[in-house]
Parts: sequence; structure tokens; C-alpha cells
Amino acid sequence: MNTAQPTESATTGDAAPREVVLVTGISGSGKSVALRALEDAGFFCVDNLPPELLREFLRIEDQRFERRVAIAVDSRSASSLPQLLPLLEQLRGEGVLILSVFLDASTQTLVRRFSETRRLHPLSHESTTATDQHRALVDAIELERELLAELREVSTVVDTSQLRPAQLRSWIHDLVGAPGNQFTLVFESFAFKHGVPLDADYVFDVRVLPNPYYIRELRPLTGRDDKVVGYLEAVPEVGEMLGQIEAFLKRWLPAFEDDQRSYLTVALGCTGGQHRSVYFVEALARRFAPLAHTLIRHRELDARD
Repeated sequence: MNTAQPTESATTGDAAPREVVLVTGISGSGKSVALRALEDAGFFCVDNLPPELLREFLRIEDQRFERRVAIAVDSRSASSLPQLLPLLEQLRGEGVLILSVFLDASTQTLVRRFSETRRLHPLSHESTTATDQHRALVDAIELERELLAELREVSTVVDTSQLRPAQLRSWIHDLVGAPGNQFTLVFESFAFKHGVPLDADYVFDVRVLPNPYYIRELRPLTGRDDKVVGYLEAVPEVGEMLGQIEAFLKRWLPAFEDDQRSYLTVALGCTGGQHRSVYFVEALARRFAPLAHTLIRHRELDARD
């Protein structure tokens, strides 16, 4: 028989701090996928927990044996959302490590997803005509953005507009695997032709640099391949831009850390998201690895895997 005693509260004794992942965001952005990914990773997941029950839920969980917890909160608890931000601040002040992940997507993407699944947005109502239904859906999405705007500001945002479910699961695993008390720097490559990531804090455009795509033998390769790396590193402007981006980020990283930010996402874009932006992400991640925990995302390349 197991005779181990319940762990102490996260706020008392020498027990390790309670770690909680809060999953929130816009309806249709992938919260169900994210919760399943967390469940597969060993988290105990609760969907749509009313904010007023969060403290009591964590109190009960403190009697268990270090179970990792993930909680989904969204606009279905709209009447209680004003209580959530002050509560999160209180819990953090008591030593609870909270990673708030906000899933977002473009309105066009959300409309398409709801149309494909024929689900009703939680903030919309049945309408009689197709035109009314479309308008009601767009209005509901915009209302939800307003309701969750403040929560988005204090969360790590993940733009799922261009992500397949497998990509989102992988990115969620990376996020929750990062040290809970350490600043994390996310470098993301993307293609401008598929849109700028909504989760980017900084966006750098490297399309002004020579494009390896137009070199026949380099076209099928990526910015991670030695031949592409060698080609780009032979261009003086590539090194100059890389150094300027590095200097800018080093200048301002301490300010973001002092502002209690847990994550900073730096997006680098080129035309196809295959060569130049990938090279810059890989190079910057290596340079900043000694200074902060770094994560690498290649939006377009990951979609091909």
C-alpha cells in the first residue's frame, strides 16, 4: 500500500512550486487539439473550468502527488473572465508557476473552420439565411476577440492559422517543455505569401537578400543545408543584417525580462519560408542559446514533415 503523504501546498513549506498550464484563445483556434496534446504528455486536463473555481481546484490538486495540470478557459465563461486576470496575478504572487497559452487564428481561417465542421460559435445564435449566419459568425469572432484581449496580452500567443494539428501538438510540447521560470526566446521562420504570424512580437523581413531559390542546385534544399548556408554566408549583406538583428535583440531582451515576459517570439520572413528565413532562425538561435532558452519554429518546413 502506498503510504506517501500528500504534497504540501505550492505556497507553503519546501514543496516544489505548482506548475499550471492555462490554455485559452479564440474558439476554433485549436484548443481541443492542444488539450489532447497536453493529456498525451501526462497532464491532467480540465476543459472550460469557470475562473471562480480555479483556486479551489488547485487547492484540491495540492493534495495529490505532483500531478501536472492543464486548464482550458475561454469565452464560454464570459461572465467570469474579469475575475481571471487578478486571480492569475494573485496565484503567481503566491508562487504558482502559470504558463498561459493563447491560441489565435485569422478571422478568415476561423470562418472556414466553423463552416467545414458546421459547428455553432459559442457566442453566436442561429440565423435564417446563409448571409445572416456568416455575419453572425464574424460578429461573434470579433466579440470574442474583445472579451479575451486583455488575457491575450499576458499570454504566450500561438497563431494556428497555417498549422496542421500535428504541428500544433509539437509546438505545444515545446512550450510546456521549456523551463517554467526561465525567459524563452522563440525564433520562427515563415513565408510572407502565407501571411505574417499573429503570434510574432518582432517581424524581420529578409526578402531584400539574394534568394537561393534561383540557384538551381539550391532550390530543393533549405536554410539548414550546408550548401545554402555557404551561399548566404558569402553575401556580405547577409552577415550585416544578421549582426544588426542580433544587436537589436540583445539591446532590448533585458527590458522584456524586466517586464516579466516569459516568452518573446521573433519571426523572420522570406518569400517561400524555405531558405533565407530558415537560415536566419537557425543562426540567431545558436547565437542566443547562451543567453536564453531558445525554441525554433519553421512554419512552412514543419508543415511539409
